[in-house]
Amino acid sequence: MNPELIVVLDVDTREEALDTVRRCGRCRWFKIGSQLFTRCGPAIVGEVRALGKEVMLDLKYHDIPNTVASAARAGAATGAGLMTLHALGGRKMVAAAREAVEGTGTRLLAVTILTSHSDDALRDDLGLAETAAQAVPRLARTALEAGAHGIVCSPQEIALVRAAAGPDALIVTPGVRPAGAALDDQQRVMTPGEAVRAGANMIVVGRPILRAPDPAEAVDDILKEISA
Repeated sequence: MNPELIVVLDVDTREEALDTVRRCGRCRWFKIGSQLFTRCGPAIVGEVRALGKEVMLDLKYHDIPNTVASAARAGAATGAGLMTLHALGGRKMVAAAREAVEGTGTRLLAVTILTSHSDDALRDDLGLAETAAQAVPRLARTALEAGAHGIVCSPQEIALVRAAAGPDALIVTPGVRPAGAALDDQQRVMTPGEAVRAGANMIVVGRPILRAPDPAEAVDDILKEISA
């Protein structure tokens, strides 16, 4: 598949979200996360799709298998093309979610380690003995074996995930920053071109586009870079 850009709709209102979609020009995919979904509900997914766009529903489900299966079923009913859950939820949880979305157009993405976590945070805050480079491929392999369609990982672990998951797994990568952009709260980053060359199928970009004077121009620059 050709590399794709996903723009993050981290805004507070329906009007801001739909205006951002319109202002982002050629971008085909948009990520709706907990901020916008909590404020606007499932209807916002349909409204973005009504503009001819695709949605990644990024709610990162993590609960007991039965609860996550019910949530995944409800998420698929919105028409979202991609939907996230936490790989840390385990094999049974991922398998239950996969069964719930079977036959729909929704693909499940397992989030490995959040891009805001450094190795120190994994050790000191989460109590993991592994580094991100060790934990991410292990979690990716387990999630894919349990039925996830793809993996969300930081740019720094793309090659590790590709090696662990094989050539056909979908890899979606946040923590992407155009050259010269502020890192904000991201720790493990790459430029769009670097991420795609490393093996990402889809890259997720938020603030560098949302804060740009001309979001459509920022989108075009990134699309040009990842298509080169």
